[in-house]
Amino acid sequence: MSTAPVDTGLNATAQGTSGDLPRRMAAMLRPLANVVVTMAAVVMLWMIFLQIFQLDALVAKSPADVWRYLFEGGQAGAHRSHLASGLGRTLGDAGLGFAAGLAGAVAVSLIFVLSRSVEQAVLPIAVVVRSVPLVAMTPLITLVFGRGLLGTTVISGLVVFFPALVTLSFGLRSASRQAADLCRAHGGGDWVVARKVMLPSAVPAFFASARVGVPGALIGAMLAEWLSTGQGLGYAMLQDSSTFDYDHLWASVAVLTLASALAYNIIAAVEAIALARFAPNSRPGR
Repeated sequence: MSTAPVDTGLNATAQGTSGDLPRRMAAMLRPLANVVVTMAAVVMLWMIFLQIFQLDALVAKSPADVWRYLFEGGQAGAHRSHLASGLGRTLGDAGLGFAAGLAGAVAVSLIFVLSRSVEQAVLPIAVVVRSVPLVAMTPLITLVFGRGLLGTTVISGLVVFFPALVTLSFGLRSASRQAADLCRAHGGGDWVVARKVMLPSAVPAFFASARVGVPGALIGAMLAEWLSTGQGLGYAMLQDSSTFDYDHLWASVAVLTLASALAYNIIAAVEAIALARFAPNSRPGR
C-alpha cells in the first residue's frame, strides 16, 4: 500500500521562501536602478540646458567638465578631498536636522490627534511661524541657538517639520475607527490606541514625509552653513561664486543631487519593507 506525502505545508513553506528571494533581491536592487535612471535624466537635462541657453563656458560647466575636475589631472585627488570634506559636514548637518524634524513631527502630530484643545492652541502659531521665510528667520535662530550644531539642526529640522506635521496628522487620523473602538473595548486608553492602531496606520504617511523631507533637510543644512556656520558645502558654494571656482560649484551641485537621490531611494526601499510588515495592502509611492 502506497503512502501519500504529508509534508505539504513544509513544501509550501519552502516554495514560498524560494519565491520570496527573487522579490527581496529585486527590492534591494530597485533603489540602485532608480538612482541610475534619475542621474541619467539629470545629466541629459543638464546637457540640454547648456545647449539651449549657450552660456559662457567660464560659468557653465558640462558633466564632462565635472568629471575631468574630479577624476582627471594631477589635482583631481585634492579636488575630491576638498569636496568630500564639505559634503561630509553638510550630510551630517542634514542628517541631524532630518531626524530631529521628523521625530518632532511625529510627537506633535500625536499630541494634536489625541488633544484637540492643544491643536487649536498651537496650530495657529505653527502656521504663523511657517509663513515667515526661513531666510528671514535664520539670523534670529542663530541668535537664540548659536552658530554651532544646535542652530544648524534647528534650521534644517524646521524645513522637515512642518510638511511632515501635516502629512502625519492626516495619516494618524486615517486609522480605522473600528480597530480603535475594539482596542478601547478591551481597556486600552488613548496612548494604547495611538501605539497599536494609529501609528501602524500612519506608516505610509511617515515614509512619505521622510522621502519629501530628505531634499528639504539638505536645503536647510546648506542655508544654515551659508548664513550661520560658515562651514560645509553651503558656505563653500557661496565662496565659489566670488572666487570664480565654478568647477567646484558645479561638482558640488552634482554630488548633492546624487546624495539626495540615494537617500530618497534608500528610504523608499525601507518603506517597502515596512509596508509589507505594517500595511501589506498599501503600495509605497514612487
